[in-house]
Amino acid sequence: WAASSFSSSERASSSGLPASGGGDISEVPGVLSVKEWVEFAAAVGTDITVALANAAAPVALAVASSSGERRGWVDLRAPEMRTAVVETLGGWFADPAREIAGCDLKELLRLAPAVGEVSVARLFDLMLASYLCKASVHGHSLEEIALERTGAKLRTAKEAGFDKGAEPAVGDERVGLWVAERLGLIERLAPVLRQELGSESIANLYWKIEAPLMPVLVGMEERGIRLDVDFLRRMSAELGEEITGLEAEIYRLAGERFNIQSPQQLGTILFEKLKLPAGKKTKKTKSYSTGAETLEELAAAGHELPQYLLRYRELSKLKSTYVDALPQLLAADGRIHTRFQQAVAATGRLSSVNPNLQNIPIRTELGMKIRKAFCAAPGLLLVAADYSQIELRVLAHIAGERAMIEAFRSGEDIHRSTAAAVLGVSVDLVNAEQRRAAKTINFGLIYGMSAYGLAQALGISTKEAEQFIAVYFARYAGVEGYMKETLAAAERDGRVETLYGRVRYLPDIQSSNWNLKENARRMAINARIQGTAADLMKLAMIAVDRRLRVEHRQARLLLSVHDELVVEAPAAEAPAVAELVRSEMAGVAELAVPLVVDSGIGPTWFDAKG
Repeated sequence: WAASSFSSSERASSSGLPASGGGDISEVPGVLSVKEWVEFAAAVGTDITVALANAAAPVALAVASSSGERRGWVDLRAPEMRTAVVETLGGWFADPAREIAGCDLKELLRLAPAVGEVSVARLFDLMLASYLCKASVHGHSLEEIALERTGAKLRTAKEAGFDKGAEPAVGDERVGLWVAERLGLIERLAPVLRQELGSESIANLYWKIEAPLMPVLVGMEERGIRLDVDFLRRMSAELGEEITGLEAEIYRLAGERFNIQSPQQLGTILFEKLKLPAGKKTKKTKSYSTGAETLEELAAAGHELPQYLLRYRELSKLKSTYVDALPQLLAADGRIHTRFQQAVAATGRLSSVNPNLQNIPIRTELGMKIRKAFCAAPGLLLVAADYSQIELRVLAHIAGERAMIEAFRSGEDIHRSTAAAVLGVSVDLVNAEQRRAAKTINFGLIYGMSAYGLAQALGISTKEAEQFIAVYFARYAGVEGYMKETLAAAERDGRVETLYGRVRYLPDIQSSNWNLKENARRMAINARIQGTAADLMKLAMIAVDRRLRVEHRQARLLLSVHDELVVEAPAAEAPAVAELVRSEMAGVAELAVPLVVDSGIGPTWFDAKG
């Protein structure tokens, strides 16, 4: 087979990109037999560039030597060829002297997960490099990188013949054209992104955190976590009954039946029929705002219907998004296999899809109850471990705030200490409500909360909130200094950095639009803290995974959700595994304050969470 690929004059004439090692790809020969593939793979060299073409699943692989002199592509739909390629990939991943360049290499690792998840080869991933260099750009797939950097649109699966269930014959030239084009673009982009990644801090971030994390994530995704479908069915029935009851009560209070999901009809009921204090109207529809903030204000004022509406919305969302949806995502092995995304969140945090486990509510009883559905396999237990107040600890370290550092070092309750300092009373006299207010202040300020926002959150006047903030900064002068220094640097450089060199660009920091500028200022204050916390979590995942493979080979890391890790381990080993996880997470970095980790063990995620 032969596949003529695009030329630079056709696709990237104005990109300014260098040509690939072997010039433009005019021909990428197809490898016809397993014997030819084995010979090609043995001769291709140590440093290689690879490209995958996916149509629901990987269908073709193209490979080129670093010199560009040897290149070839294979159709992975041929079973014997796929088996041979998987065996070859296993050898490549296990070779510490090899460097593999590509885009979204996690999908390449997935082809041979048994070996791929412990890969020791050097992996240069354009997706991750692009993400680290330009985290604020929306997407970092090869298609998005090509469009952003060259203005070119890559061939699609449809153009290769994959459309509406139909697909081309194995070895079809169109498939070769498709994967060859991708290979050529990766060859030309790799040197550019290597150069952009060149600064020591970003390069270290890539090679010490993001690249080693790829095989860890593949292992977690392929392993999945067991799901108790019967529990969710029972929970769905219970929620359905309560939702039906809420609907009846809402109709009774409204005096008529109406479409509860319609903001326009709901606004008419609340503000015209029942004459509740009308909020603002939306700019787009010119109808009354019936969002959560509006309903919460009305509910707090004692109005009954908004209280029922908030509960109705909470239950309906949980039921549809998780309780009813999770069983639909169950794989044949009875486990949920979420996909973790490294190159999405600008803060550096992982995100997940199908399902998005990061969004399961953690502060509500029902949100916590959903965790009972995630369970260990027979003979195993789940270990859950999460960082305690990691962002405040990172803040204390970066800001060098002595009072906060001392509070953490002495094991004080930081929120209780803050309440005592702000209110001018003894720690022993701080009540639960005062501690809650202090917690709101502590976390609110690092997220850039204004005096107005704090007033709304605490139900106090803006003037009182301003006084709280003034006293807070008087007590924690280092925090105020951190905020001033961070904003000054952001306005000067248009960017901020985490402790590990992760960059958050803030183009709107100089905007004449007040809303855009204020949002950028809030991002600047939070980015260094949340980004550093994300880096610490990723380092912890790498360290935990590495030790488990040596000391507890039957235990495996399953999930990473915010500041928490979930591991599945043999019941007899669970206590030792919990201590291992706690130790690695707590010791992942030397900060001015201790990193404290809470852990638990149980048959379900809920039980392990404690």
